[in-house]
Amino acid sequence: WRRPKGIDGCVRRKFRGEIPMPSCGYGSAKKTRHMHQDGLYRFRVFNPKDLDVLLMNNRTYAAVIASNVSAKNRRAIVERALQLDIKVTNANARLKEEE
Repeated sequence: WRRPKGIDGCVRRKFRGEIPMPSCGYGSAKKTRHMHQDGLYRFRVFNPKDLDVLLMNNRTYAAVIASNVSAKNRRAIVERALQLDIKVTNANARLKEEE
């Protein structure tokens, strides 16, 4: 967010029907900041070895497989996460069933 600075800016002039101007009062509580709706924080994973960081924190963090990870590595990450009992939010992404 950047503060509107135009001379005709409706948001800057606080016209009715426009979005409200953000201020520090709109922030979320410190306890729940960056927390997702399932109560877990997200941790981005690029390879199976990154899951070892979450070994002691699997009740507070969930793994998210990065978008540039190949299907082969995704499969390995999901298998390793099952062994370590770590939740992977996008576990089904880019994994096809083999016939």
